[in-house]
Amino acid sequence: MERKTRQYQAIYDAIVAARRPLLAREVLALASAAVPRLSLATVYRNLKTLQDEGAITTVVLPGQNPRYELARRAHHHHFQCRQCERVFDLDACPDHLDRLAPPGFVVEDHEIILYGKCDSCCADPVQSRA
Repeated sequence: MERKTRQYQAIYDAIVAARRPLLAREVLALASAAVPRLSLATVYRNLKTLQDEGAITTVVLPGQNPRYELARRAHHHHFQCRQCERVFDLDACPDHLDRLAPPGFVVEDHEIILYGKCDSCCADPVQSRA
């Protein structure tokens, strides 16, 4: 068993605390509070290890860098704020998506991404004018 370093633990703790999918640079910013000299290369190396261990999973939105979140067993979707660009988990999933497919087609999987403004951006009048 590989020894868990301070960097590894800080990166994992940052993902747990965020409770939403994070870009590697967001992980770096949060984990740097615990490990000030943390580098982006170290973040990526540890993200890979966490993925290999099954502790985290990758969230890929079209045309964007991957984000990382805790591995979850339950199926879920995502919401991206168009203003601050943060991504949040959605626990709901619409039923009967197979009805949207053309007749004779079989839906095997799906991904739904909602876009709009998050509660923080809606509440901040300065952000709303940006």
